[in-house]
Amino acid sequence: MSSILQFPALNPYLMIGGFLSLLAAGLHIACIIGGADWLRFFGAGEGLARMAERGSWYPALATLLIAGVLMVWGVYALVGAGAGGGTVLALPFLKWILVAITAVYLLRGALPFIAGLFKPEIMVPFTIWSSAICLVCGLFHIVGLWQVWGRLG
Repeated sequence: MSSILQFPALNPYLMIGGFLSLLAAGLHIACIIGGADWLRFFGAGEGLARMAERGSWYPALATLLIAGVLMVWGVYALVGAGAGGGTVLALPFLKWILVAITAVYLLRGALPFIAGLFKPEIMVPFTIWSSAICLVCGLFHIVGLWQVWGRLG
């Protein structure tokens, strides 16, 4: 009798959402390595870039903290993508943490656009593209979460 390995069907939307979170985490780490010029390029602000140039530990620590959160979010999304498939990694509160991650992405993506209706001066390029990216991540998460909801513990 031949043994065929069968892998669970993975939800493509949560997979993409998870990989986007991991990509964002990697870009944050690249900003730490790249220093002030990378911080400026990715829109962290002139204040953080100058702090990095002066040798302050704060920009690197803050960026590392964000990268760490994004890595955890990516792992949760990837585990959620295989919901009900007997993954090796059992994460606590998977369903509810995925709900929270999705809500943060959607709120971070949408609220600046709403606020921009009342304060147009906040709609600088960084706000626009970073909000759009968060909104896209949130949309991938919400579609994937909707599809696997019944299989999540």
